[in-house]
Amino acid sequence: METRLEQAYVANAADLLSYFGRRVRIPADAADLLSETFVVAWRRADRLPADPEQARMWLFGVARRVLSNAARGASRQSGLADRLRAHLETLPTEHVDADTLDVRAALDAIPVDQSELVRLVLWDGFSLPEAARILGINESTARGRYQRARARLRDLLHEHHYEGTTP
Repeated sequence: METRLEQAYVANAADLLSYFGRRVRIPADAADLLSETFVVAWRRADRLPADPEQARMWLFGVARRVLSNAARGASRQSGLADRLRAHLETLPTEHVDADTLDVRAALDAIPVDQSELVRLVLWDGFSLPEAARILGINESTARGRYQRARARLRDLLHEHHYEGTTP
């Protein structure tokens, strides 16, 4: 036997999805909001009215609050992004020379787990044990990866530096 919440879902999910679909720009967001609505409804299932029409109204009330919360969250996120962009515009821009581009290309050419370790240590100033903790790996694993990365980077940069020159 279906519970009242399951019955309410079957009876109202399509209409709630349409409700959200008319109010958001990205269709996938409507599905996420519908899901969130039923998570809230499940948590508060004891408040779900027994009458199907009252249950429908209650679900739309929950949906309205879920949508409102999502809009406030999006507004905060947008505001934060705007403040971050404004702050970044005040910072001096880095001059990117050919050597920096070569290093970035070499880092992109080695495995991601190695390149991120090198970036954390050399660019972000973390110690090797700190970088290992950030990446969630053992220090000994980090040491091995770091040594392999350095050797591979040395080879790549050496090849690039002498590429095109005659010995």
